[in-house]
Amino acid sequence: MQEFEHEFSQIKMKKNLKKFLFALSIFFLCFFGFLFFWHPKIPEKIDWGVLFSQKQCEYLNLDWKKVYLEILDDLKVKNIKLISHWDLIEPKEGKFNFEDLDWQIREAEKRNVKVILVIGMKTGRWPECHEPDWIKNQESKVKNQKLLEYIEKMVERYKNSSAILAWQVENEPFFPFGICPKIEKNTVKKEFELVKTLDSRPTVFVDSGEYSFWINAAKLADIVGTTLHRKVYSDQLKIYFSLPFPPSYYFLKKFFINKFFKKEVILAELQAEPWCKTPFLLECPEKDQEITMNLEQFKKNIEFAQKANFNKIYLWGVEWWYQKKIKNQPQFWEKVKEIFNKK
Repeated sequence: MQEFEHEFSQIKMKKNLKKFLFALSIFFLCFFGFLFFWHPKIPEKIDWGVLFSQKQCEYLNLDWKKVYLEILDDLKVKNIKLISHWDLIEPKEGKFNFEDLDWQIREAEKRNVKVILVIGMKTGRWPECHEPDWIKNQESKVKNQKLLEYIEKMVERYKNSSAILAWQVENEPFFPFGICPKIEKNTVKKEFELVKTLDSRPTVFVDSGEYSFWINAAKLADIVGTTLHRKVYSDQLKIYFSLPFPPSYYFLKKFFINKFFKKEVILAELQAEPWCKTPFLLECPEKDQEITMNLEQFKKNIEFAQKANFNKIYLWGVEWWYQKKIKNQPQFWEKVKEIFNKK
């Protein structure tokens, strides 16, 4: 009798396990179906902006001042992320060259353009980290101290500008991309604390859109910024591929940060230029550029960002659009102008 009861119990457990696994599979099918086929509501109003890098313009052999003025006066941009580069600002220890950045800030002030100023060591554009040569061989303790001194200098110089909307401290500091020394979390924390003691305007932490849940960003900054890329090249796999994440993936993470950290989330870098095998666009043939960025993909990326429910979107690639424009391929530039001027 006991053997029969034991056998009956085993059969019942197996049946219950099958039911549980079946229910679990249905749950996951429904969840992923929801994730991939449900789209959040597109915001009624979107604040558009661009990222600008003087260094990237110079690399593309462009007159960076002319490009900047056309961004402000032709595209009529009202929001801009200015990428500052430490090696341009402090080429020699203690010797600062603010002339170019001063000019960019002044031109923004004249037109009531709002600036997110990106400061720090890892601020974007290849090689991502822009250490001056004089500091590269210093020990980490000295580097960290000099970095904090540099950040203080930057904030003190520009905190009285009416153009400054927010301070972005570093760019994806914990994401392993670029030619960069390791940036310790404690160092980044000190950077944010320093900026907050120097000025009352909000700080921004930009994190990977695809490979992070933005928790560190929400803990450290007043505003969480994310990147968003759609078609990229993998150095490890040696292939071009489309990232699989649906719009709801970004929306749900944004919802979580809004709900539990009470922080605003902005799309701080939307892919709007090619991602090639090489980070150097001049070495990337046009046919390779078109694999990850053509006008159709350009429009798709913008539509995707809207579907993810972002109401503040900064486009990455303005220098490239301008280069295309002066080569009689103005379609990217004109498309952005159409979007920015839409009422």
